[in-house]
Amino acid sequence: MIKGSCLCGQVSYQINGPVGEIVHCHCRTCRKAHGAAFSSVASVQDRDFQLNGGALLKSFESSPGKRRFFCTECGTQIYAKRDNTEHVILRLGSLDDDPGSREAKHIWVADKASWYALRSDIPCFGTFE
Repeated sequence: MIKGSCLCGQVSYQINGPVGEIVHCHCRTCRKAHGAAFSSVASVQDRDFQLNGGALLKSFESSPGKRRFFCTECGTQIYAKRDNTEHVILRLGSLDDDPGSREAKHIWVADKASWYALRSDIPCFGTFE
């Protein structure tokens, strides 16, 4: 079991299955939402994701059919969800434990922050791959 939570601890989750490959997204939306150079995410099947304190979550539709869920108390982004999918897009900054998977690629590097120098030995893609 893998655990995670928000900064204030009022929202937590458990993962009872595998965490997908880690992707670093440099799109403008992820940068703005996280206030950082990029967002690190991985997919988790809905059936393996158990949320506690979900009443404190609020969501925002950041692009058509995609909602970002965050704690209303501390603002931590927990996950995103696209319409008609069977997985959540877990925001890895909310993990308390090692996910057991490793980084696989950088995406949307065409949109990366101008002040960030990408130095990586993993594959980089200009858009979503």
